[in-house]
Amino acid sequence: MSREASPLSNGRLESRLLRSAQYSVYDFDDAIFHNGAPFPYSLYPKGRVWHRSVRAASTVIAGNDYLAEFAAKISQQVVMIPSCVNPSAYPLKSSYELSEIPTLVWLGSPATEPFLKMLTEPLLRINADTPIRLRVISSGARSLGALEEIVDRVQWSAESFASSLADADIGLMPLPDTPFTRGKCAYKLLQYAAAGLPVVGSPVGTNKKVLDDLEGLSAPTPSGWEDAIRDLLATSARARSEIGKAGRNAVDAGYSFEAWAPFWRATVGL
Repeated sequence: MSREASPLSNGRLESRLLRSAQYSVYDFDDAIFHNGAPFPYSLYPKGRVWHRSVRAASTVIAGNDYLAEFAAKISQQVVMIPSCVNPSAYPLKSSYELSEIPTLVWLGSPATEPFLKMLTEPLLRINADTPIRLRVISSGARSLGALEEIVDRVQWSAESFASSLADADIGLMPLPDTPFTRGKCAYKLLQYAAAGLPVVGSPVGTNKKVLDDLEGLSAPTPSGWEDAIRDLLATSARARSEIGKAGRNAVDAGYSFEAWAPFWRATVGL
């Protein structure tokens, strides 16, 4: 079971299903035990669902060490398997020469789009000196305020989102530092790196380790974001290529389905 059996459940359904199985596995990759999650997660608090599911499952799979630590307070059988991607599903970036107007990319959902607003001042300052575009791959058309002047929206679809990454220049993953975001599994960074993009991210939770593994740039403050993006835009195509290829190699070795498949099979009893 992943996260929940029903969006309307209070956890009793999940508990009953998990306890009735000869061997059951509960998998989660967000800090859903924090009922202070942002909208729209806050509409249906999941802390009780998570608690009952973790207690009922034979084995719990957590997507990072932060999540595993919380689960281990309830269950004696918790394993950490990082959120993984299938690198072959991502077209690989072929050229690292910047286009006339460089493109930064952010991939996500309407629920996490507000995180982009923390980049408003850094990105607009960069744009005032060197024109840039921010490609937002998401759903809907929520306003991002002052950022709208540099935003190009691409509607997310399972068939096309990956191809919208490879011709961008830099992947971005801003995160505020909250109990909920510390449970994030750095999935955006892994997706960008699978496409061969250099990445910049907030050093929050698992992002810290993943940024190190991908040779990405850490941006703890607004000025840090501005400096990191300016540095990547100013460096050579060869240097960006080396960063992008190092990130892709790190995904292949440590964050791919293939790399973790044997351990996952053993964990779920296959």
